[in-house]
Amino acid sequence: MKNQIKNVSYRTTNTYETLNELNSNTKQIWIVFHGIGFLSRFFLKYFNELPKSENYIIAPQAPSKYYLKNEYKHVGASWLTKENTALETKNLYHYLDAVIENEKLPSDCKIYFFGFSQGISIALRYLAYSKMPCSKLILYAGGIPKELKTSDFSHLNGKSQVIFIIGDKDEYLTPNKLKEENNKLKILFGDTIQHITFDGGHEVKKQIINQLAE
Repeated sequence: MKNQIKNVSYRTTNTYETLNELNSNTKQIWIVFHGIGFLSRFFLKYFNELPKSENYIIAPQAPSKYYLKNEYKHVGASWLTKENTALETKNLYHYLDAVIENEKLPSDCKIYFFGFSQGISIALRYLAYSKMPCSKLILYAGGIPKELKTSDFSHLNGKSQVIFIIGDKDEYLTPNKLKEENNKLKILFGDTIQHITFDGGHEVKKQIINQLAE
């Protein structure tokens, strides 16, 4: 007798975290997607040196949580796996739609999309799905989903600044892998991509984030 895969819909709740206050002085709103193994509250520490009165940071939380290592002390999270990816992606879209709706973002602020490592795949997919405006698209040390097309980002009208950041000792982006990702970026966004390389591995550098707000 064969197994049957069935779907069921139900209501669920997830958290997200913010840093600073959204007010009349806010100039930039950052929507930041953490990498695998992070929780949103710990990821926000990389943005705590930005000018508080001008920058408001929203950190969605990947829903799939697990214990890191085998000590059962520290918890991390993952956005997606290869299991049921299409369905899980739709669930993430619904969650992120709810986050954006809840925040009631003002139209006069610049929107920055920021994805680190696995967070790049979610930042790009949600940007393609939601058609949100975006002043800066910051892709930090991760891979580009293969299914995305140039037309997915036509709403940006070539006016968004696309920035790709990588450490010169990043153990996950080998020279061949980096070449592949750069080719995918070029197909999606053309030749206007700004490349930033730093001395280091697969890590987030506060000083780079601080410079991006200037």
